[in-house]
Amino acid sequence: MTDLGKHNVLGIRVDAVDYAAAIAYIREAALEHRPFGVSALAVHGVMTGVDDDEHRYRLNGLDLVTPDGQPVRWALRLLHGIRLDDRVYGPELTLRTCAMAAENGLSVYLYGSTEDVLERLSKNLPARFPGLEIAGAEPSKFRTTSQAEKYEIARRIQDSGADIVLVGLGCPRQEIFTYEYRNLVSMPMLAVGAAFDYHAGLLAEPPQWVQRAGLQWLFRLGQDPRRLWRRYTIVNIRYVMRIVGQKSRIRRPNPDSAVAPRAEILPG
Repeated sequence: MTDLGKHNVLGIRVDAVDYAAAIAYIREAALEHRPFGVSALAVHGVMTGVDDDEHRYRLNGLDLVTPDGQPVRWALRLLHGIRLDDRVYGPELTLRTCAMAAENGLSVYLYGSTEDVLERLSKNLPARFPGLEIAGAEPSKFRTTSQAEKYEIARRIQDSGADIVLVGLGCPRQEIFTYEYRNLVSMPMLAVGAAFDYHAGLLAEPPQWVQRAGLQWLFRLGQDPRRLWRRYTIVNIRYVMRIVGQKSRIRRPNPDSAVAPRAEILPG
């Protein structure tokens, strides 16, 4: 189990942890019925915080921010000399969380995506992890919700008896959701990116060698070039340039320069 603390990557405090540490923290929070916000951040997720002071505040307000992408893991090494054996990738973290939940008699709530995806996911996960209980599933509304709806959603999650919430709304909506709802439910909430589509069987994961080489972005770009071209070309180039700037001290990103959100954004 490895936890080398939080470290500044372009102003985002990223936790230098491995899967064992992440799962241990999620398990502890679930057993203690304690709020605990988690996000697995790849390059795009980091850059959403770089480009928005308020969103950077949200990301830095989460309890655990794991290095989802290999380039984020490599940045920890380049900037801080931290050598992690692997990244902590949202879809894999989802599977390990479900395995832990099944072993410990903990139930899971699924929030986000569509009815079809949730139906498939609600069948696939218990089939893969016998004994896993899906306490509830609620699709995204694909719009901003009202304050009244926010509290209704939180009440439904809490009343379901769930011990862990998996949030699949896409970046950055899922991180905003996790930040805004963190203190309304007494359980860990995990923003897990494309995990819903992968584990529902609707999106093919890249081969392991592609993932290890840090080329998952290229694989995903090939799957959906029209939607992802900007994210995986312009954003990636900007990320590399900023990492070089931080390493050379031309840029000195400060996590404490983040600004508290002036108003709630309530994705649903």
